[in-house]
Amino acid sequence: MTTTTVPESRFDTARQVADAVLFEGYVLYPYRASAAKNRLRWQFGVLVPPAWGPAHREHALQQTEILMEPKGEAVLAVELRFLHAQRRTVQQALEGGDFADTAELHLDDRVLVPWDEGAEERVELTVPVAELADGEVVLPFRRPAREETEPVLGADGRCLGRLVRRTEQVEGAVRLRTTELDGPYRVVKLTAVVENTSPWTPEAAGPADRDAALPRSLVAAHLLLGLDTGTFLSMTDPPEWAKGAVASCVNRHTWPVLAGAPGRADVVLSSPIILEDHPAIAPESAGAMYDSTEIDEILALRTAALTDQEKREARGTDARAAAVIDLADSMPPEVLERLHGAVRSLREITGPDPALDLVDLNRPEPGEPGELRDPDAVFRPDTPWWDPAGADTADPVPDHALVDGTPVGVGSRVLLRPGLRRTDAQDLFLHGRAARVEAVLHDVDGGVHLAVTVEGDPGADIRREQGRFLYFQPDEVTPLEDA
Repeated sequence: MTTTTVPESRFDTARQVADAVLFEGYVLYPYRASAAKNRLRWQFGVLVPPAWGPAHREHALQQTEILMEPKGEAVLAVELRFLHAQRRTVQQALEGGDFADTAELHLDDRVLVPWDEGAEERVELTVPVAELADGEVVLPFRRPAREETEPVLGADGRCLGRLVRRTEQVEGAVRLRTTELDGPYRVVKLTAVVENTSPWTPEAAGPADRDAALPRSLVAAHLLLGLDTGTFLSMTDPPEWAKGAVASCVNRHTWPVLAGAPGRADVVLSSPIILEDHPAIAPESAGAMYDSTEIDEILALRTAALTDQEKREARGTDARAAAVIDLADSMPPEVLERLHGAVRSLREITGPDPALDLVDLNRPEPGEPGELRDPDAVFRPDTPWWDPAGADTADPVPDHALVDGTPVGVGSRVLLRPGLRRTDAQDLFLHGRAARVEAVLHDVDGGVHLAVTVEGDPGADIRREQGRFLYFQPDEVTPLEDA
């Protein structure tokens, strides 16, 4: 095992998304420390000291399990990233060279206030996959306590005060092991555990609150995993032969997704925020907004509308908050207009004239059940059938769907078999019930949905009048013969 720096090029694509995970919810609009929602921060991927976690329902470790197919003398690269919270206090300069803590320090362009900042930390290692088969590999790490000061100068160069940043010691470990699985192909289960091992315990006589635990925690902890030769298997769309092995993987407080360049499977991001394979930052995004589930256009407009005093407070809260204010103030109209939205569901196909750059709206592959359109039909991206600006706004899809080779349409009777994708426990009561199809709906992504009413439901007539149905997908029903 070595603790060398992982080649930047390997993780370049994944790191763009990993940076967003690292700072998700770091500082929330209106980006001021005085805002109530900025007083309860650090919500994603927080690994607290073991002595603090169990009593407060927080976690001291996260576990990633994923399948991989290493080739030859494959080497695994691992990069743990997290934020180390550091407490910043503000001090005002006094006569005689002394300093005293203060709640606010006013400058021309900002108001400095106490704040918890996040310092990015990385733990990097590379290890041959063969070495992991011999037993668990453990990499302990420690970040020592430290204190730093930064002078605060006025426009005239005179010292007005200083910022004092105090960081507590944090300790942890990365544990790696592999398990060879039986199957038609050579596949290995990788288990990667990130653990906070800090020995800190709350003082019996002191306030045992979360604020005391956070500086000793790993905040927004996540892993980047990379193979130099070989591939990982998708956890959400594995090949048929690997579905059983994927189901046996146990992921705790994190979720691994393929995160390398599109079409590649040699990099994984294991994130405390659930993502899809190959996540990407929207190309229209002009910069990081740091706000949970951010919507760039709304945040940019609202930030630009802050008063000058509010902007001074935001700039004094954090350097990243100041960057957001500057971004909103300097964003040209054409960049702001680009944030309004984009259509990404269109994909290129081969048309009669490739120069026309024609596209088909999510047409199923030839021969698939439920084919939605004439195989020779093409649609221009500027006038899709669902666009009100198009000449024909009628839905061209048929009013039936094929289920096990049987056409199912309005009036058909089906047996309900709710699938595993559902999370509503009430659906268990519908399993095995007969229902009547009231409508067959097709969305713009090519999905088919059956609107049904349950036979024997005394409220079925009311549901039909109000258009309030239950919805199932074709693989969740079985056709029944009509009475």
